[in-house]
Amino acid sequence: MKTSTPCGPAASAPVPVDVLYRDHQPWLFRWLRGRLGSPFRAEDLAQDVFVRVIAGRKQVHAAQARPFLRTIAHGLLLDHYRRASLEQAYLDYLAVLPEPQAPSAEQRAVMVQQIAALDRMLAGLPDNVRRAFLLAQIDGLGYAEIALQLGVSVSSVQQYMIRALTACYACLDS
Repeated sequence: MKTSTPCGPAASAPVPVDVLYRDHQPWLFRWLRGRLGSPFRAEDLAQDVFVRVIAGRKQVHAAQARPFLRTIAHGLLLDHYRRASLEQAYLDYLAVLPEPQAPSAEQRAVMVQQIAALDRMLAGLPDNVRRAFLLAQIDGLGYAEIALQLGVSVSSVQQYMIRALTACYACLDS
């Protein structure tokens, strides 16, 4: 009976998801725990990686399994850190509000969810649309200034803003 080596035919064969999970979940969990410091969050993110693999319906080959899983996990880590940073910024803002103006715990939770949803929406926009929106909303620039910074026409900036604002409203309605 001939056995294959990692460089042979088995290395290029697609791996079923259940085998991928069994063979790589413990390693992925340790990799994520080392970056997060929390076994609970690491377990959640490891599961999210495999959910993405299943949802993406991509065939994963044995030789590329770990780099593939690490790439997905890295993206999820970045999302996690961005959400945590946004949440902390919001909580810091709330901490300085006078007591009568401070929202309830339920209102805070809803706002954190909405901020995270807006962040995901912005991350999905084309670069110029996102940059135009942020320059207008965060930096307070006018359309002419944004057009100069982006090297586009004012009408392009107007179209970018319509697209970004439409996405914001759709995000908040869902």
